[in-house]
Amino acid sequence: MADNAAHALKIRDKVIVITGGARGIGLATATALHNLGAKVAIGDVDEVRVKESGAALGLDVYGRLDVTDPHSFSEFLDEVERQLGPIDVLVNNAGIMPLGRIIEESDAVTRRILDINVYGVMLGTKLALERMIPRKQGHIVNVASLAGETYIPGAATYCASKHAVIGYTDAARIEYRGTGVQLSLVNPTFVNTELIAGTQGAKGIKNAEPSDIADAIVKLVAHPKPRVRVTRLAGAIIASQKFLPRGLSEGINRLLGGEHVFTDDVDVEKRKAYEDRARGAG
Repeated sequence: MADNAAHALKIRDKVIVITGGARGIGLATATALHNLGAKVAIGDVDEVRVKESGAALGLDVYGRLDVTDPHSFSEFLDEVERQLGPIDVLVNNAGIMPLGRIIEESDAVTRRILDINVYGVMLGTKLALERMIPRKQGHIVNVASLAGETYIPGAATYCASKHAVIGYTDAARIEYRGTGVQLSLVNPTFVNTELIAGTQGAKGIKNAEPSDIADAIVKLVAHPKPRVRVTRLAGAIIASQKFLPRGLSEGINRLLGGEHVFTDDVDVEKRKAYEDRARGAG
């Protein structure tokens, strides 16, 4: 309770925009920040769902946002600033994770992953920087993944997209150091959302909940820092891999089931609804 009160003092009345806010991590984050007194706006490409979520939460600004479309993104941010005021924080959360082996992945799906997960983050970061730098304040939080610090067969393009987000955000953070604008990364482990439907997660490591990621983002907004990994255990395991010999690192990955979690161990039927939506088929 004391932590919540301290966070509320720093978060209350901040104008915060969250992409991919209709469900999952985005909605959990919007809920947590809204409850602490922030002026939250959520955008999502799923117009029906984002309107349902925004209305249920009692937000003033919510609506369709296609992070791959510069006009859509810019117009959404303009609308937020018209209604709520200058944007203090942008949380680039929108992302997709279609699974499949490389040679089975269509070029259209590959491009869609990169368009949403990479270009969407780059575009949002650029548009936010253009608004924040003249005011000499602001905070951009890019949601990447621990997959961006390791490798998972069956999710090669997803891993590549998150590696890209990490590299881009770290470079941008240094490039704009001293401007008053903060840039942060959030790297979650497997999170119990539709994104991992039909999969089992790593052996012996508990999946995170959307509220765990939301809590981490709340803390980042209140006290900015370059990077946070969630959960601590999963983050420590992934971070330690870079200091281990390649053979040992890959051996640990095998023990955790990493070579099969997104290939042979996927329940295709349980995953179908998400895959259709992520691939743009539903």
